Amino acid sequence: MNFIGLDIGTTSICGIIMDAESGKILNSITKSNNASIHSIHPWEFIQDPGVILKIVFEILDQLTSGGVHAAGIGLTGQMHGILYVDDAGNHVSPLYTWQDQRGNLPINDTSDGETYVSHLSRITSMPLATGFGLVTHNYNLQNGLIPENAACICTIADYVAMKLIGGRKPMMDPTNAASLGLFNLELMDFEAHTLEAAGIEWRMLPEIVPAGTVIGHSQAGIPVTVSLGDNQTSFLGSVSSITDSVLLNVGTGSQISMFSKRFLTIESLDIRPFPGGGYLLVGASLSGGKSYALLESFFREVCVQLGGLEDPDSLYARMSQLAEKAVLDRELHVQTQFYGSRSDPNKRGSIKGIDSLNFTPGHLIIGVIDGIIAELYQFYTSFPNERKQQFKTLIGSGNGIRNNATLRQRLSTTFNLPLQIAAHPEEAAYGASLCASVGCSVFPDFHHIRFH
Repeated sequence: MNFIGLDIGTTSICGIIMDAESGKILNSITKSNNASIHSIHPWEFIQDPGVILKIVFEILDQLTSGGVHAAGIGLTGQMHGILYVDDAGNHVSPLYTWQDQRGNLPINDTSDGETYVSHLSRITSMPLATGFGLVTHNYNLQNGLIPENAACICTIADYVAMKLIGGRKPMMDPTNAASLGLFNLELMDFEAHTLEAAGIEWRMLPEIVPAGTVIGHSQAGIPVTVSLGDNQTSFLGSVSSITDSVLLNVGTGSQISMFSKRFLTIESLDIRPFPGGGYLLVGASLSGGKSYALLESFFREVCVQLGGLEDPDSLYARMSQLAEKAVLDRELHVQTQFYGSRSDPNKRGSIKGIDSLNFTPGHLIIGVIDGIIAELYQFYTSFPNERKQQFKTLIGSGNGIRNNATLRQRLSTTFNLPLQIAAHPEEAAYGASLCASVGCSVFPDFHHIRFH
C-alpha cells in the first residue's frame, strides 16, 4: 500500500509517496513556495493561501499520474501560523506565518512599553511568543483586522486538508492546536476561562480530533488524515527509535527535540504533544541556516564592494572548504542571535576574542558554526539527566546539517554522541505519510511503526 505525505513549508512544498511495506519513498516532488505577499509593514510576514493550495494540487496530480494508487494522504506544514476562513470554508485572509512579528509590537495605550504578546501572556498566565496563532489573532482582534465574514481560524495544513475533502470547517489535532498557544497540554484542549481572559471566542477555533483521525476523503476517494505539526512529523520521519534518539534539525532556524512519556515543565524548553501519546521536549532557536546564510551574504558583499566583482554565485562550497582547512589555535567566540531569540527578540549577536591571528574568514566561519551548535547544546543541558543517559545517537535533519560536513563533525564532538543523518531528506513529508498509514490502520499506532 502506498501513502502520500505532503509538507507545506515556509519556503518549499514537498510531496512524497511511501511504500508502507518497505518504508521506501517511491516518488518525491518539491516545489518552491512562492506565495509570499509583500507588506508595507516590516513586522508582517504573510502568504497567499490560494497560491499554496494551487501548488499542493499540482504536486498531488503529478504524484498520482500514470495510474499510481494511494491508500491515504497525510499532511503537515509550518506550525503556529493562521489564516481565517468563512462559513463556506474559503480563506478570507492571508496566511499569517510563524515569522510574523506583530506580537512584539508595543500596545499604544500603555506607558511601560508592554507588547501584545507579553500582555497576553500575563493575563492568561501562559507562555507565548510572537508568531503563535492566537497571539496574532489577539493583535488582529485588538486592531480591527479580522475580516467580517471570518468564521474560524486554522493552520495552512488544516486548510489544505479541509479543501482536499471538500469540507467547510477545518479540523485540527493537538500538535497544531498547541502551536497556536493558550492550549492546555495536560487536558489536550483549550480552556474556556483562558480564552475568556484573552477575549477569544471559542467558535473561532476548529474542532480538535486525535492525531491520525481520517477526516474525510478526497475527490478521488482517498482517505485524508488530520494534519500534524511539522516538528512532530519531522521527528516521526527521522528517528527509528523515539526513546533513545535526539533529533537535531538545522534549517532556517534550528531545533533540538526529544521524546518524553510524561509531562514536564522546563523553563527554556517547549513541550509539545506527540501523536499517539507523550510529548516532545523542544529547544527552538531562531539561529541556524539563517545565521549561516547571513555570513555567506556578508562574504558576497565583500567580493562585490571591495573586489569589484559582479555578484558571485553561492559561496557555500568555498566556505565549507575554508572551514575544513581552518587551523583553530585561537578560536573566535560568536553568539549567533543575529535575529534575537524566542525569549528576547531584542537580543543580538556578538563576536568575541578577536586577535591578530584569528581574524580570518576560516575562523569566522567556524565561529558561526560553533555559535549555532552552542545554542542547541544549551537546550540539551536542560534535558532531564535520566533521559540524557538513555540517548544512544543524534539524528541530524535539515539541509543545514546535510550540506555542511564541518557542522556534522562538530555537533558529534560537542554532544559526544554519534551523528546519523535521517534516511530521508523529506523528513516532514515522510512523517506525514506515516501518519496516514497509522490513520488507515496499516500500523497499530505511532509508537509501533515497523517495516519489513
